[in-house]
Amino acid sequence: MHVLSDAAGLPLVVGVSAGNTHDSEALKPMVLGHQTRHDPHRGRHFKPQRLHADKAYDIPHLRKWVRGKRIGVRIARKGIESSERLGRRRWVIERTMSWLTGYRRLNHRYQRHPRNYLAFLGLAAALCCYKRLIRLTT
Repeated sequence: MHVLSDAAGLPLVVGVSAGNTHDSEALKPMVLGHQTRHDPHRGRHFKPQRLHADKAYDIPHLRKWVRGKRIGVRIARKGIESSERLGRRRWVIERTMSWLTGYRRLNHRYQRHPRNYLAFLGLAAALCCYKRLIRLTT
């Protein structure tokens, strides 16, 4: 399960890959799958400003690719930064993953086909966004 979220922890893009693939291989499709918003009044696009990731994404060509998209890179470096602390911002995605795995269908993979699991993952992400919307409006 791969999740791209905003700074508040709302899931923006969700994806599924095989269990034997490395997490770093899902970074490019997740970033490319993110839709940028366009403000017609100001004539500019709103795109991600920074990407926070853990040590699994500390690969030089991925850092270069993300910088080429003009997105700031905040990836923990292997052998330098401690993995004991989650950091000031990484706990947000950990909380999002916890929200998503709180649904019984996603905690254990009961689905045989990945498209079904992805559908339930998308539904759980939509429910997380809906719950946040309800909490903000009431």
